[in-house]
Amino acid sequence: MLEKLKEIIVNYVEAEPENITLQSRFMEDLGFTSFDFMSMLGEIEEEFDIEIDQKEAAGIFTVGEAVDYLDTLVCKKS
Repeated sequence: MLEKLKEIIVNYVEAEPENITLQSRFMEDLGFTSFDFMSMLGEIEEEFDIEIDQKEAAGIFTVGEAVDYLDTLVCKKS
C-alpha cells in the first residue's frame, strides 16, 4: 500500500518517492495544499474502488496514518 500511495503522492507534489516515509506529514513535509489533498483522495477512491469518509480523512496527517486507514477500507471491501 505504501508504494502505491507514494506513486499517487508524487502526482500532486514535488517529492521523490524515496524521500516519502510513513512519518512524512502531508502538509508540513510534502507541501500539500488542502485542494491537493482532496484531489489525491479522489484519485485514491478511484484507484482502490473505495469510499473515503471526509471527516475521517480530515484527521489524517501522515503517510503512515493514510496507509493504515486505506488498509482498513480495502480489507472491509474484500
